[in-house]
Amino acid sequence: MPAVKLGVSRQVAIPKKIHDALGLAPGDYLEVELKAGKVVLTPKALVDKEIERRLAEGLEDIKKGRGIGPFSSAKEAIRALHQEAKKLKKE
Repeated sequence: MPAVKLGVSRQVAIPKKIHDALGLAPGDYLEVELKAGKVVLTPKALVDKEIERRLAEGLEDIKKGRGIGPFSSAKEAIRALHQEAKKLKKE
């Protein structure tokens, strides 16, 4: 088990082998807990990161013309979605 040194500002470097095994990247978050006198670090995916990924995916869809609308009402949107579903079933 590798040993790490605590820095002046309480920072700890995660050994590369562990970092890579967990798939960590700069800017990722870790939950820090104290359990039975031990520090436990657990990778955490925050909602903000997931929202950014989904927004980027949605914008890419719009750029590539993979979208329908705009609609003036919810009924109109639902009708269009049903029509799209029928088209996909035929394909």
